[in-house]
Amino acid sequence: MGVAYKGGCSCGSVRYEIPSEPFFANHCHCDTCQGRSGTGHGSNAAFMADGLQLEGRTSTWDVPTESGDTKSHAFCGACGSPLYLTLANQPGIFIIHAASLDDPERYVPQAVTYAANALSWDKPDPALTRFEKMPPAPE
Repeated sequence: MGVAYKGGCSCGSVRYEIPSEPFFANHCHCDTCQGRSGTGHGSNAAFMADGLQLEGRTSTWDVPTESGDTKSHAFCGACGSPLYLTLANQPGIFIIHAASLDDPERYVPQAVTYAANALSWDKPDPALTRFEKMPPAPE
């Protein structure tokens, strides 16, 4: 087993630890990620939630997805740091925001999602696999 991924909010009120490796990591250019991040994209890594340890209280806001699922965005109620996402129809998945990692250099993007929404001043990395929208989940 590798080294756990650890992270949390800026003020330290919320902490997480994930024992597995991410199965997908992306730069997402959807409107929600742009608005939430205050930049041109969000950088996310998806993990299986098995063994997840989560401490502290978060606040959430829910957003409907194109697939009909509900995506819950969790953030620290004290400092406002965006932390992670969960999906109502896929409770075994835990998606972290890369900058919430204690060591953000461990984040390695694999793809660009919602490339069709990329802003002119935030060009997707041409070396990454590109999806115009969100690719279908593996079965």
